[in-house]
Amino acid sequence: MAAPVRGMAGSPSIGNTTSFQKKTRSKLVSIPGTRPSVQNGQLLVSSGVSSLDYVIGGGLAVGTLLLVEEDCYDSYSRMLLKYFLAEGVVCGHELFLASARDHPDEIMQELPSPIVDDVAGMKISEGQSQPSDPENPDTMKIAWRYQNQPRVQTALASSVRFGHYYDVSKTMEPELRQAAKCHSFYQLQETPVTTGSSPLPSPYHALLKSIQTVIRKEGFDGSTPQSKVRNVLRLGLHSLGSVLWGDDVCCKVNPAHCHALTTFLYALRGLLRTSLSVAMVTVPSHLIQNRAIMGRIIRLSDTAIALESFRGSEKETNPLYKDYHGLLHVCQLPRLNCLSSEVPDTKDLAFKLKRKQFTIEARMFSRLSYIYKSSVWSKEAETGISG
Repeated sequence: MAAPVRGMAGSPSIGNTTSFQKKTRSKLVSIPGTRPSVQNGQLLVSSGVSSLDYVIGGGLAVGTLLLVEEDCYDSYSRMLLKYFLAEGVVCGHELFLASARDHPDEIMQELPSPIVDDVAGMKISEGQSQPSDPENPDTMKIAWRYQNQPRVQTALASSVRFGHYYDVSKTMEPELRQAAKCHSFYQLQETPVTTGSSPLPSPYHALLKSIQTVIRKEGFDGSTPQSKVRNVLRLGLHSLGSVLWGDDVCCKVNPAHCHALTTFLYALRGLLRTSLSVAMVTVPSHLIQNRAIMGRIIRLSDTAIALESFRGSEKETNPLYKDYHGLLHVCQLPRLNCLSSEVPDTKDLAFKLKRKQFTIEARMFSRLSYIYKSSVWSKEAETGISG
């Protein structure tokens, strides 16, 4: 027998509201060329080198600073900077480029060309179909059901894709490069400003003021609403700490401006933390004689990597390094919204410049060196025993 149905007189009405509210996740900011981190939910952008993104935890977090210790000839560090800027051009981000040696326009003209897939390379208008030839059996072997479907050209600057590949043997087309909005700062053309009681030298003070003006004027700090969709500002600062920036940190063990660069980085991080900006700073660390100053510079950065080139060194002729052009050292990884940083699978990394691409790989030098030494020790032991 069925159970009796309870009366609904004493029960509360279904339509009555309660104090319970379902907790929903905050909506993430949707910006072209970005994605949230799976570790901490931080908004990430690509550095332009997919292998480097993997090493540092998926990409560069918006609001952080990446420090690149230059190699001796500033060849590969300059290339990383161009990759970083080229990725910003393809994703439609705004750029800010500062340099004291080469004019920013010259660096922009050297940006590598993005590699377009075969579908995008075909100049077929959207919606145009390719009729199939029934007499030719080869046309029906692969993807027969899509034979008469229209071929759609994938956009080069697709905002959906995270990270792109570039051909260093070619330069970016002027039309694509000029479509990006770029702010430049050339130290040799800037008028010296009076710093007053500021501890920063005149070039650093002017650079920091220029960055602050761009962030506020373009609305990256939220003070001014952006006219169009929200965007990210990429800051590329080349070779800070060199003599051309009015800094003597590379000239003396006890420089007079020993706190100039660290003070600048501290102020720069404050601007980055409160804005939709990300910065890549290159520093000639091999010229800085006081290692304590270099240690403070690394600690004031969120992510720090060092490039060690084999060019002109004994490792260039070492058979263990024949497949690579240098080593990459991960000095520091960011700690964002967590107590510990993301630890890469291995820190034994090397980079090589192929005919078209710059890649970072896990090297086996330590393993090979151990095997080689073990074989030598075993031979010496056998010789000693036989003798």
